[in-house]
Amino acid sequence: MSLIELRDVGRSYNLGEVEVHALRGVTLHIERGEYVALIGPSGSGKSTLMNTLGCLDRPTQGSYLLDGEEIVTMSRDQRAAIRNRQLGFVFQNFNLLNRTSAVENVELPLMYKRGISSRQRRQTAIDLLGKVGLGDRLYHHSSQLSGGQQQRVAIARALSNSPSILMGDEPTGNLDSKTSREVIGLFRELNESQGLTVILVTHDPAVARNARRKIVLRDGYVVEDTADIDRALAALHREPDQE
Repeated sequence: MSLIELRDVGRSYNLGEVEVHALRGVTLHIERGEYVALIGPSGSGKSTLMNTLGCLDRPTQGSYLLDGEEIVTMSRDQRAAIRNRQLGFVFQNFNLLNRTSAVENVELPLMYKRGISSRQRRQTAIDLLGKVGLGDRLYHHSSQLSGGQQQRVAIARALSNSPSILMGDEPTGNLDSKTSREVIGLFRELNESQGLTVILVTHDPAVARNARRKIVLRDGYVVEDTADIDRALAALHREPDQE
């Protein structure tokens, strides 16, 4: 059984009197331990697909099985429980609490987890920050950290619930090229050393190149699904009438 199975998934919504089809008949499987980049121009549906995969949004058509569970028929609360149990999120904006330390930011999600003591929370956060290379920045506040360090704290926080899938929405969008390479190297390391499934939305070819699988979207359709970065970029820049 695949970790993720989408079958003929569509997502439409009304924008005034206009019906917008953000996803159209998307069918794909993602296996455990894959490293996938979702790429496409603005309005292609890649963020809608990420929100769907992350149980933040629900398809209006088709089936979405996550680890064998049908997401489409779940309530909002059931989807929230799935997110808390299975998924970790990293965003372009780091979304850290400014007046708290790195270790306190990582501890935050664990405060909602039953059966874990404050000492266990603190040790888990310390271990995770060490894993992302910030063992010497545990008690620094966000304002004392560089952009790359803040994103590493955000990654450690996303890992705090031991997710099976780590999702990143333009995780290098606010970083310079050198820091971007370091952060993307960390995603690759987590994928390779822990077998963590990684799914990233990106507009950056360098980020997409790092993923083993590239899924290209345009106008809500998947137009390419390949391990070859050149094929992916060709599909990205191909004119619609050349499909």
